[in-house]
Amino acid sequence: MGYLVVVTALWAFSFSLIGVYLAGQVDSYFAVMMRVGLAALVFLPLLKPGLLDLRHKLALMALGAVQLGIMYIFFYQSFVLLSVPEVLLFTIFTPLYIALLDDLAFGRFTPFHLVTAGLAVIGAAVIRYKGVNDDFWLGFLVVQGANLCFAMGQVGYRRLSAALPPSLPRHHVFAWFYLGAACIALPAFALLGSTSGLPTTPLQWGVLLWLGLVASGLGYFLWNLGAVRVDAGALAIMNNMLIPAGLAVNLVIWNREADLVRLAMGGAIIAGSLWLNAWWQRRHRTAPV
Repeated sequence: MGYLVVVTALWAFSFSLIGVYLAGQVDSYFAVMMRVGLAALVFLPLLKPGLLDLRHKLALMALGAVQLGIMYIFFYQSFVLLSVPEVLLFTIFTPLYIALLDDLAFGRFTPFHLVTAGLAVIGAAVIRYKGVNDDFWLGFLVVQGANLCFAMGQVGYRRLSAALPPSLPRHHVFAWFYLGAACIALPAFALLGSTSGLPTTPLQWGVLLWLGLVASGLGYFLWNLGAVRVDAGALAIMNNMLIPAGLAVNLVIWNREADLVRLAMGGAIIAGSLWLNAWWQRRHRTAPV
């Protein structure tokens, strides 16, 4: 759980950095390519190719392609179709996808995980819901594509990790994850990106360095590492903890308007769902899988 909390804090800052310094100023496909490329550079020096067979290398690359590469394409396209509040609202369904996909991947059904994930969705909706436009269904589906990719990546890594030796040093093989994402990000920029939208200030380059090396590089490694050390219910709930955390950071540092009552109520519901999930796990003595 500690890894997930640390990454939640990192990504909470990242949302504001993207919104303030990059969105609408730097080409989104270039930003994705830079993030993925810099993240790969963090782990390439640590890579030991002989630790995984070809099948597991390809599986890890596929997870990176889905969780980062394809997810980002859906995510950035959603901003063309929807307003920012609508995009944020529609991301709250990720916990439900994680709960369902995790049960499917491990051949079980845990209704209680759907209950706690549903509470997390309700908490996030309390924070973010401000109504939607009439013509939003295509945008809704695009965001769900991003949500599904992110959920599939997390659940897939849990499934893959369960098949690997516990003693395998994950930092010596995780570069395959980013190389898989690069297989999507590089062609996406070549086909859809624009060189006229490159960063123009040292601050923008600095933000990209932070996002690539820290938020993406360390962030996705620690998040996926944490994902295999908690149960599916806790993982699903933590996906929506990013919403109150991101709003809190934005309010404190950039003084953006936020509804403090909604923030407190929604955060309390999400925290309550996390507590409820932990209580259920203790009562049933279920080991994280």
